[in-house]
Amino acid sequence: MKIAVATGTRADFGLLRPLMQELKDDSFFKLSVWVTAMHLSERFGYTIDEIIKAGFEIDYRIPCLEDNDDSIAISKTISRAIDGFATVIDKEKPDFLIILGDRTEMLGAAIAATVATIPIIHIHGGETTIGAYDESIRHSITKMSYLHFTAASAYRNRVIQLGEHPSRVFNVGAIGIDSIKNLALLSKEELEENLKFKFRKRNVLITFHPVTLESSSAEEQFTAILKALDELKDTYLIFTHANSDKNGKVINNMIEEYTALNKDKSLSVISLGQLRYFSMLQYVDLVLGNSSSGILEVPYFNIPTINIGDRQTGRLMSQSVIQCSNKYEDIQKALNLSLDSAFAKAIQKQSLIYGNGTATQQIIKVLKNFTKASLKKPFYDLPK
Repeated sequence: MKIAVATGTRADFGLLRPLMQELKDDSFFKLSVWVTAMHLSERFGYTIDEIIKAGFEIDYRIPCLEDNDDSIAISKTISRAIDGFATVIDKEKPDFLIILGDRTEMLGAAIAATVATIPIIHIHGGETTIGAYDESIRHSITKMSYLHFTAASAYRNRVIQLGEHPSRVFNVGAIGIDSIKNLALLSKEELEENLKFKFRKRNVLITFHPVTLESSSAEEQFTAILKALDELKDTYLIFTHANSDKNGKVINNMIEEYTALNKDKSLSVISLGQLRYFSMLQYVDLVLGNSSSGILEVPYFNIPTINIGDRQTGRLMSQSVIQCSNKYEDIQKALNLSLDSAFAKAIQKQSLIYGNGTATQQIIKVLKNFTKASLKKPFYDLPK
């Protein structure tokens, strides 16, 4: 079975990596790796190198990312993705194309595959994030997909509510948990040597992305975050760059300006990659921002997540996730709660809601039973 996997960011590769490895190692499958978007950009750390370092052969490089990050550039990125993926799909004609999540370039890939009648396998569908247009993109990809692997039973139900037949929708848990269980994480000393810094008494990891459907600007929101963080005493701040969404450049420029002025207490990293990111979670006191990882994976390390704004609103959240607005006063209150010893003690016993780290094995088992797909799929109406 020829399986193509599309990856465009450090984040989706990190999640897909254990599945890609299994597809590579199992003789039942022939893996084809298609790399696009942020992976091919120097501005975002040229993270294709991480894929190569992990031992994967790159079959196709599909450049699509526009240099700017306004709405026109994002639309052009989708257009270029459709063009690039259409050409590769026509040449390769895989049995299935695997797409994860809701990125704009993945919408382009899904459109090209749909028109070419290539069945799509969609991972992490059914989730809601009302603060970003990712919400619409995710559900659009769902309707173009044939097989669905969701991270929770509530998300499986939502995919079925969108008209997908229950026999093609599987709740396997969050695939990122597989890597947490299987990766040999770096020690504190290895991490410090790799990034050329020293952990302090208290450490905070910050990843904040643009919120595409909120009225306040990225600059206003990130200014409030920096103000609240700057007031923390004896705390080291580790920033990772925002993604290529609209206005991401604004945030990244502010990170560089802040860390340049505060070299004694802050570090800027374009991309940690999965190994360094998960390794970092062993040693920081909390994670702050609005990344989906703060909802899905960080709780497995039993440390607090401060989730700011509406970018992730709608996702199921563990007890360790503190939701707050993008206002300075609310961020300050959330920081105080996250550093409270009683809160830290309580979350050590929290229930983990995104599976047990066996998503890869479950997906492989399903794929081996779906050797032929019929794209004539009737809309499944919920029972009355």
